[in-house]
Amino acid sequence: VKETDKVVANCHKTDANAFSRKRLSIDDIVETYTLLLQKLKTINPTIEVIFTVSPIRHWKDGAHENQLSKSILLLAIERLQQQVDFVHYFPAYELLLDDLRDYRFYEQDMLHPNTTAIEYIWQAFGESFFLKETKQINNEVFALTKSEMHTPISPNSERYKEFTKKHTEKIDTLRAKYPFLKL
Repeated sequence: VKETDKVVANCHKTDANAFSRKRLSIDDIVETYTLLLQKLKTINPTIEVIFTVSPIRHWKDGAHENQLSKSILLLAIERLQQQVDFVHYFPAYELLLDDLRDYRFYEQDMLHPNTTAIEYIWQAFGESFFLKETKQINNEVFALTKSEMHTPISPNSERYKEFTKKHTEKIDTLRAKYPFLKL
């Protein structure tokens, strides 16, 4: 921010003229995040940190600048991983660009991933980092959420009333089984 000389990122609510743009170096990023990570570790000694690079392309500055920016972030994260034992990397960027390298997996703007791509990346994230119990909870909540998305043809029918009753029972069962869930 020009007025305060503070570094910010993605501040879309303020006019662009309030900022001077500068690409950070790998060293700048690593230095800043190393200090932050050390502070986090003192607050929470068991912390594990997962970095990722957004798979959304930033075309405002052009394709080449987008690639340079992503490359710098990837190299900074690699260095942080080498220096800090509780830092991990999840390849969301690579999954979209390499595994799903087809515009079928993008929204109409051709920049943002569509629902299929998001689900694919989320599945890969879960496989990489979730415990078996977390995966089980996710599956149960997903099944519940999926059934909630159905639009009833006859909301006053006995069949729908029975569905609603069973659905409420499933919610109650999940709440009892996992009291920490906010359903």
